[in-house]
Amino acid sequence: MNDDLGWNKIFGAILGTALVILGLTIAAQMIYAPHKAAKMGDAIAVAEDTSGPGAAAVDTPPDWGTVLPTADVAAGAQVSTKCASCHTFTNGGADGTGPNNWGVIGRQPGSKPGFAYSTAMQDFGKKVSKWDYDHLYLFLANPQSYISGTKMSFVGLKKPEDRIALIAWLRQQSSSPAPIPAPNPKAAAAAAGAATAQAGAAAPAPAAGTKVPETGVNATAPVSAAAGAATGSAGQTGSGAAAAPKTDKTAPGAPPK
Repeated sequence: MNDDLGWNKIFGAILGTALVILGLTIAAQMIYAPHKAAKMGDAIAVAEDTSGPGAAAVDTPPDWGTVLPTADVAAGAQVSTKCASCHTFTNGGADGTGPNNWGVIGRQPGSKPGFAYSTAMQDFGKKVSKWDYDHLYLFLANPQSYISGTKMSFVGLKKPEDRIALIAWLRQQSSSPAPIPAPNPKAAAAAAGAATAQAGAAAPAPAAGTKVPETGVNATAPVSAAAGAATGSAGQTGSGAAAAPKTDKTAPGAPPK
């Protein structure tokens, strides 16, 4: 009898201890439970500083009538290899991750038969009737930024001279190359000004107290093919509207999806 009572006391003590622990746990959760605010704090929008040194310059398309006749087509073929894993540029070439882009200049965006374009590219094609030089130039700088939602994940070609060379090469990957417009001095001046501004934004300011030598010579060099071509090319005469030399290279390359 005494043994039974002893075991009952032990079990009772264990049960009581468990109940006390459970009660303390529930009470602690009630007291210290995190309470989510009904409304989170307001997001603070930070505007990009577009003034002063280092501010981003506007990426202005060049004067195509000036730069295309003198563009380095061979360099464009080399640039196109950066996108060889996604595109082909041969006549009748197969689609890859991106569409075959033989004859892409002058073609309506998102219109190549048989390729599954993104909705964003299809919508872009409804607003833009064809890939012209300007649209390709801006798209190739940052595809995701220019057409939000495109499947083309390529980071883009940041150097204007690379895009100009690539577009000159793309123009030749066609049965009927798109015509080169007549030179436009105003467009050339605007592109040269944008290139100069971009160079000034990229150049670091001299440290305080640094002595800058006075040479009397403006040593600013052109930073892009667009700016360089706008000043003319040695040995070239005429309007500059002649087509760029034909090349047999068909190295795969790079623009839209």
